Amino acid sequence: MTIFLRHILIGILVAFFTSLIILLTTFVTFPLENWSDLWEKNLFDFPYIALTLLSVAGVGMFFGIFYGLFWSGKIRMINHQLDSLLKGQRLDPEQTEPITELKSIHNLIHQIDEKQMKQAELSQQLATKRAEEREKSLQEVVVQERNRLARELHDSVSQQLFAASMMISAMNETTQLGEPRINKQLVMIEKMIHQSQLEMRALLLHLRPAALKGRTLQEGIQELLKELVQKVSMEVEWKMEPIHLEKGIEDHLFRILQEAVSNTLRHAKANALHLLLIERDGYIIMRLIDDGIGFDVNKANKPSSYGLQNMQERALEIGGQFKIVSLENQGTRIEVKVPVMKTKTEIKGG
Repeated sequence: MTIFLRHILIGILVAFFTSLIILLTTFVTFPLENWSDLWEKNLFDFPYIALTLLSVAGVGMFFGIFYGLFWSGKIRMINHQLDSLLKGQRLDPEQTEPITELKSIHNLIHQIDEKQMKQAELSQQLATKRAEEREKSLQEVVVQERNRLARELHDSVSQQLFAASMMISAMNETTQLGEPRINKQLVMIEKMIHQSQLEMRALLLHLRPAALKGRTLQEGIQELLKELVQKVSMEVEWKMEPIHLEKGIEDHLFRILQEAVSNTLRHAKANALHLLLIERDGYIIMRLIDDGIGFDVNKANKPSSYGLQNMQERALEIGGQFKIVSLENQGTRIEVKVPVMKTKTEIKGG
């Protein structure tokens, strides 16, 4: 039973028993000579006893509906606040609760909201500290080794794959073989080489650049996407606003983008890729959209879900939210929202 119906029932019962007590007290104090008069006497062409019971029920129902609507609204408000907390949305700090009984619940909800924001701030600070320590402790020999490996892969394996792809393409264009089975196999080999090229390019993106290392997030993203345009026949567009972020947040967002672009190259078979990096309503929003084949997020296999899990964990480490929407043959959209934390200096200056 809902609280609305419960209040109506309680209102009717309370009004009925209250009226019954008053009537009994009255009749005991002023006894009637014949109790059957209550059933025989009419008031406004209605039996007195029936009119009394209907009036009592009507009054009880009225107050029951009034209080039912009132408390249902209060419970909906509390439910809405809790739902906002669950979704990571901020509550209105100016909102107050005049009812004493609900004021403590209202204050507790706002305390939970503040605690969540403090935890997100601490997570971001910790991520920044870890990123700074990781960058300081990063040995130059590791960076050089990654770059050397990337160069060798590009100069040897990648070039060989390109040459093999050109040879197979030429054979497919000039072959006069009348055997359909052989022609079909040549086409399959060409597709396999093309997929291997995409895998190699994705691997090279992971190897280089290894980290932002002194660059801003926007500079790192531009370099990454420009390199992608040069190596892949894909339409790549981006829109970025000038945003100042802590080092740890920039590092995590850049790593998420690397993982997302790599997954797009390997699995999406996309023709276009669009990136958006903006700040809106106290959140940093990074959104990556492709027009690839898409996939069922709930049925993603383990190799692909590992990349998704890695991106989600990085978003959570900086107090952000990770959301992915993908439809088969309609593309994939990845979005990361990170709350912007104002420093004490910015708060005082504001």
